[in-house]
Amino acid sequence: MVDQIDHVELFVPDRYQAAEWYRQVLGCEVVAEYEAWAQDRRGPLMISPDSGSTKLALFEGESQGSRPTSGFHLVAFRVDGAGFVHFVESAVKIPLKDHKGEPVTAASVVDHQKAFSIYFCDPYGHRLEVTTYDYEWTKKTLQAGAR
Repeated sequence: MVDQIDHVELFVPDRYQAAEWYRQVLGCEVVAEYEAWAQDRRGPLMISPDSGSTKLALFEGESQGSRPTSGFHLVAFRVDGAGFVHFVESAVKIPLKDHKGEPVTAASVVDHQKAFSIYFCDPYGHRLEVTTYDYEWTKKTLQAGAR
């Protein structure tokens, strides 16, 4: 049995530039404990939204771009209801695009009946999702904001 997912590997043209995008959009920070690995061009730059419990390993190389997914379909980040609503409100300001290059807006929110998700891509074509299981609270808050 495993304890948890440790990391997901993503290939990007510039690890530090990608880390900055992930910091601005998702609040991921470089995990200082592993930053020395990035000194070797073959090693990853580890970033994390939760102080290193789960990580994205940014490797330099050819990114996903517009190629069909091959290694994974997307990476989903879980937030509480308030974090989800805040993210949706912020998505327009960033601005984010989906895998078809369309702008991500409040209308992009997907109601899964037990969870809400919003899907978007990083600048390198990797498909990402922010999701919440605080369903009832989020539903009420999103409906109130639509009025």
